[in-house]
Amino acid sequence: MKNRISKERKKLLTGLAVMVSTVVFGLALSKQIKPASANDAVQQPLNQTEYFISQISEPARQLAQDNDLYASVMIAQAILESGSGQSGLSGYPHYNLFGIKGAEDGQGNTYAINDQFRSYSSYAESLQDYVYVLRQSHFAGAWKSNAPTYQDATAALTGVYATDSHYYAKLNYLIEAYNLTQFDSPSYQTG
Repeated sequence: MKNRISKERKKLLTGLAVMVSTVVFGLALSKQIKPASANDAVQQPLNQTEYFISQISEPARQLAQDNDLYASVMIAQAILESGSGQSGLSGYPHYNLFGIKGAEDGQGNTYAINDQFRSYSSYAESLQDYVYVLRQSHFAGAWKSNAPTYQDATAALTGVYATDSHYYAKLNYLIEAYNLTQFDSPSYQTG
C-alpha cells in the first residue's frame, strides 16, 4: 500500500514539475519576445518592393480613381513588369514601369516605330501613359465599371496586355502579398 501511494505521489509531483517548468519557460520566453509597436515600422528597413510601392502608390491611387481603374492592379503590374523598379528599362533614362512598347493604334494593335520601348522622364509620366493605354477600348474589360473586382480586371488583362496565361495569378499574388487593395479607395490622409 505504501508503494502504491508513493507511486501516485511521484506521478503527481512529476506532473506538477512539468506544469511549473512549462509556466517558467513560457514566462522566460515571453520576456524575450518584444511586442510589436508603432516604432517597429520605422526601425525595419523596407525591402525593395515595399520601397517601390511607397514611390508609386499615391500617384497610382489618384490616377486610378480619376480613370476608372484599379490602383492595386496598376501597382502589381508595375512591380511585375519592372522587377520592383530594378529592370534596366524602369530606371534612368527610360522610367518605363510597364514594358510598354512603341505605340498602339487604340485597338491594341501595334505598329512599327523606330524605338522598341517607350521612354519617360519620370515614374509619374510612365503611370500616366499606362492609364492612357489602359483607357483604350481594347482594355475595357479591366476598367472598374466593367470588372467588379480586381480579380476580374487581372483576368481581363491576361492574354490581352500580356500573353502569359498565368499573368492574372501573378498579379493577384502581388496584390494579396502587399495588400495593394488599400490603394483602391480614396486616401483620407490628405483631407
